[in-house]
Amino acid sequence: MRIIFMGTPDFAVPTLASLAGYGHEIVAVYSQPPRPGGRRGLETVKSPVHRQAEILGFPVRTPKSLKSEEEQEEFRALDADVAVVVAYGLILPKPILEGTRLGCYNGHASLLPRWRGAAPIQRAIMAGDRETGTMVMKMDEGLDTGPVAMEERVEIGPDMTAGELHDQLMLIGADLMQRAMAALERDSLTLTPQPEDGVLYAEKITKAETRIDFTQPATEVHNRIRGLSPFPGAWTEMMLGGKAERVKLLRSQLAEGGGEPGTVLDDRLSVACGDGAVRLVELQKAGGKAMTAEDFLRGAAVAPGAVIG
Repeated sequence: MRIIFMGTPDFAVPTLASLAGYGHEIVAVYSQPPRPGGRRGLETVKSPVHRQAEILGFPVRTPKSLKSEEEQEEFRALDADVAVVVAYGLILPKPILEGTRLGCYNGHASLLPRWRGAAPIQRAIMAGDRETGTMVMKMDEGLDTGPVAMEERVEIGPDMTAGELHDQLMLIGADLMQRAMAALERDSLTLTPQPEDGVLYAEKITKAETRIDFTQPATEVHNRIRGLSPFPGAWTEMMLGGKAERVKLLRSQLAEGGGEPGTVLDDRLSVACGDGAVRLVELQKAGGKAMTAEDFLRGAAVAPGAVIG
């Protein structure tokens, strides 16, 4: 089929590569415009999808908006059978949704209608969900409200981080979208409306959510740490070298024990919470690299009885 691909981050790259590998004609790739980046933000950096599209030899378009009649006409003029959308980052107005022969199909990293919106992977882990997945749906004008064509379910392990789940879902999603497009080409793709019950929205992660509050139960602290790892990263403050420093918490485990919230309980960086305790497994100082708790403690005097946070 003639496909317009629309995506921006690394999560979308395997889907683009898969569709191209199965012989579909990628007539254009839409991605977010290059952003300031590089050293001190002095250079503009192309998105991962933009870079991959150039490697594969596909034409790339990076409009800031799709609301103008000119952009919409250029989209229709591509004469595509279908648009495939994976983490693109722009709202698609109705003329774009209707700008191909078969419509727009989105790969979304949750089990809809649970976790519609921007941060479904992080929100699923932060909420303590034990299962998630990825779905292919036909897009409409709502926020992830369209009918579902295919789904693949994934178990969330008790210590799995958002980064690990992200990497698993992006590969599963690429395969699922390829199968969905094959079925669409055969005219055998079945669409099922989403249920009205169970709707939850995955709002963008805010800075205020990234600071760990050890007065919360250990399960909530643990889920927040792994749900925000590796990006943007949960954090707390520790007294290091006589001054308070911000430290990212990248991995944790539930631990035994308890006490005043924020109190270090042992020489393995187990920390008391409002109910129970967590053990900090992987940490990162500001400007440093990620390290195990054992390596961290070699250069940081955080003894049992110290209070962090």
